[in-house]
Amino acid sequence: MNTPSTAQVPSQATAANTQPERVEITCADGVRLQGHFLQAVGHTAGLPVLISPATGVKQHFYLRFATWLAAQGHDVLVFDYRGIGLSRQGRLKDCRATLTEWGQQDQVAALDWLLQRSGRPQVVLVGHSAGGQMMGLLPNHHRVSRLVGVAASTGWMRKMRPAFRFKAVLGLRCIVPLGTLVKGYAPTAMVGLGENLPAAVGRQWGQWCAAGGYATNAVRHLPEQDFHAAVRTPVTVLYAADDDIANTATVADLLRTWPAAPKQTLRVTPTEHGLKALGHLDWFRQSHQAMWPLIARAIRGDALV
Repeated sequence: MNTPSTAQVPSQATAANTQPERVEITCADGVRLQGHFLQAVGHTAGLPVLISPATGVKQHFYLRFATWLAAQGHDVLVFDYRGIGLSRQGRLKDCRATLTEWGQQDQVAALDWLLQRSGRPQVVLVGHSAGGQMMGLLPNHHRVSRLVGVAASTGWMRKMRPAFRFKAVLGLRCIVPLGTLVKGYAPTAMVGLGENLPAAVGRQWGQWCAAGGYATNAVRHLPEQDFHAAVRTPVTVLYAADDDIANTATVADLLRTWPAAPKQTLRVTPTEHGLKALGHLDWFRQSHQAMWPLIARAIRGDALV
C-alpha cells in the first residue's frame, strides 16, 4: 500500500524566486528547439533534471512542477519537441518532423544542453509518457543517471482493456490517418489526444502503439542506431491504477526493451494519495501536486515502498 510523502510543496515566496529562463537548443541537424531552464533554489541538492514531455503536450504544462522541483534543489530543463508549442516553425502542415527525430535528435540535444549548462556529468531524465519511452534511441543514454518514467509504457493497443483499445484504434489508426490526408497534419486534438501533430509523428505514433515495443520499431534492422540492449540506466516507472494507456502489461512491454537496465515499477492508487483520479496526464497538474513528492523521491533514487 502506498503512503503519501511528508514532503511539502514550497511556499509561494520560495517558488517565486525561481524564474524560468527562455533558452534555445540546437539539434545536430540544425533544428532549433525552445525550452525553459530553471536554476536550483539555494543549495543544489541533486542532479539536474531533464523533463521530456508526452506526445502532443506543450512544455508549459510542466512549468509549475519544474518550478517546484527547482525549489527542491534541482536545475531543471523542459522543452518542446520540433513541431510542438514554441518549437514549431511555420505552418504545422509544412513540418516534416518524425517521432524518431524526437528521440534521436531532440532528446539528445536537450540532454547535451543541460549537461553543458549544469557542468554535471549526468542528469536525471523525467519522461512523461513518450518522453520516457525513447531511451534506446539516444546515443548519449549513458549520460542519464536515472530514468523516471511517469505514465511511461509502449501504449501497446493489444494490451489495453477492450473498450479503450477500440477508441485508440479508431483514433490513431483510422480518424487521425484520414484527417492527415485532408489537413496535411495529424488532427489529434479532435480525438482528445493532445495538440495537433506533424503528419509523420502522428503516423508513427499509431504504428508504434499498434505494433508494441514502441521505439524499437524505429530502429528495426538498424543496429548502428539501436541502443536498447546497451542501456544500463536504472529505470523507475510510476503509473496510475486508473490509467488506460500505461497499465501493468504495457509498462512491462516497455521495460522489456531495455533488457540490461535495472528496473522497478510502482502502481499508484489515486485514493491512497487523497485523489479521486490520476489517469495518464494529471501527475503534473497543480491540482495533483500531492504526487510531486513521490516523483521527487524517484528522482533521488529513494525507496518508494
